[in-house]
Amino acid sequence: MNLITLTSDFGLKDPFVGMMKGVIHTINNEVNIIDISHGIDNQDIFAGAFIIYHSFKYFPKKSIHLVVVDPGVGTNRRPILVKASDHYFIGPDNGVLSLVISGDNNAVIYEITEDRYFLRSVGNTFHGRDIFAPVAGWLSKGCEPDNFGHIISDHVCIDIHRPFYDNGILKGEIIYIDRFGNLFTNISYSDIAEQRHRIYDSAMTIRLNEHEILLRKCYAEAGVGEIAAVINSFGLLEVYSYMGNAAEKVNAKKSDEVSLYFK
Repeated sequence: MNLITLTSDFGLKDPFVGMMKGVIHTINNEVNIIDISHGIDNQDIFAGAFIIYHSFKYFPKKSIHLVVVDPGVGTNRRPILVKASDHYFIGPDNGVLSLVISGDNNAVIYEITEDRYFLRSVGNTFHGRDIFAPVAGWLSKGCEPDNFGHIISDHVCIDIHRPFYDNGILKGEIIYIDRFGNLFTNISYSDIAEQRHRIYDSAMTIRLNEHEILLRKCYAEAGVGEIAAVINSFGLLEVYSYMGNAAEKVNAKKSDEVSLYFK
């Protein structure tokens, strides 16, 4: 296990990310560390869960993924280690790992309790440095998962909203907004294909905040500034503005309803 990824809401202004890397390399100076993202909105647990779920599969099996979006740091929320889909995940038990857990029926979750693997001066504000990073380092050195604690089954799960049909209308919602202002929905390609086998040839209208939107095959198929939709690289329906910012143009935010009308 010679690769560790980092995902957090720490940003890059402060030294937090660098400190975690220092702790890991102090334990195992041969491990490779890759940053997935440190730009998650502050305390946005679902965004952290969404990003790691859609990212980990592009890394080699047995990779270790350290995910720190932790508004409950210092409380009685548990640190956990998860083995799922031939990868390892370390983070707080607040739902940030619940999507990767739900994606593998054979996932095993350990509560991390063995403090001999922690830094000696554990504080109540930075478990990413004091608990999660050293556990990741020791795991990468070959320590077995059950060395760190015991198996649990009552982990925290995020309440995931699924798209649904209402009088023939497929309804979903915005679940993520990227730095370009593109609006990711929870409606997948397969959700649409259940209704239309050839979705690009179908008469289908997408409605968001009183805007009627058409599906395109790629971003540039829309005119500059036009609001359109595309099936993105995550396999999800995405509303965008070509060379613009869709979130601003349609005054959209997470949880806003998105409706698909089929003719």
